[in-house]
Amino acid sequence: MADLITLENATNLIMLCFLQAVLGFDNLLYISIESQRAPVAHQKAVRMWGIIIAVVLRVVLLFVMISLIDALAEPFFIMDWEGVLEGGVNFATVVFVFGGIFIMYTAVKEIAHMLSVEHLGHDVNGKTGKSAVQVVMLIVIMNLIFSFDSVLSALAITDVFPILAFAIILSGIAMLLLADGVTRFLEKNRMYEVLGLFILLIVGVVLLGEAGPAAAHAMHDDALQIKVFGQDIIPMSKSTFYFSVVVLVAVEIIQSGYSRKLNAERAAHQKAS
Repeated sequence: MADLITLENATNLIMLCFLQAVLGFDNLLYISIESQRAPVAHQKAVRMWGIIIAVVLRVVLLFVMISLIDALAEPFFIMDWEGVLEGGVNFATVVFVFGGIFIMYTAVKEIAHMLSVEHLGHDVNGKTGKSAVQVVMLIVIMNLIFSFDSVLSALAITDVFPILAFAIILSGIAMLLLADGVTRFLEKNRMYEVLGLFILLIVGVVLLGEAGPAAAHAMHDDALQIKVFGQDIIPMSKSTFYFSVVVLVAVEIIQSGYSRKLNAERAAHQKAS
């Protein structure tokens, strides 16, 4: 135990907590949106148990990856359709592709559902589309997919399991504290739920991009980089992702303010006439 209390481990823990906070935003957003698909009476419990189970499984995933990192890194399939589809496929590639497609599908489906709802208030109060157990399982599965890149990034900082596990547990506690607040905000400002779904679409693209160099990075072999029609699949940088989020939020805020101004002007004009 005394060996863990070092300046290096303390510094690594701080860096890991910051990393978990940065990479956990999209995860928290997904949890807040998906939990609203459960019956209203169970939504808070769904968020709590979804996060708790997911954090426990994330620690298990971390232990498995530390134990089997070489086996997980090895490509099990090489695509060699020259000029069309090339590169290596490993476990991380499959996880990122599955996660990206599923998140994009979820976002598009929920946007389509919103456009088809005739009575929005009734839809909010009477959600019974998914059971609480179904939503918890979805949150757990997607939490693990989201955690894959953060676990890989964390392993690049340190391979000391107790430090890594403690950082993951702290991030789980932070999500437990913030999830209800984010959900309440989305319920009171439903226009931002649409914004959140479009952000999830971008998250799906980010995950698909992460699949491109997954095998190449793991094996330190650029020949395994996935190429489509001769072009490398390159992941979107986190700075670009957060810049896109900031721009979307700014556009929504400005557009909402402008809409309120126009409505006020129309109301004043009607009174005057």
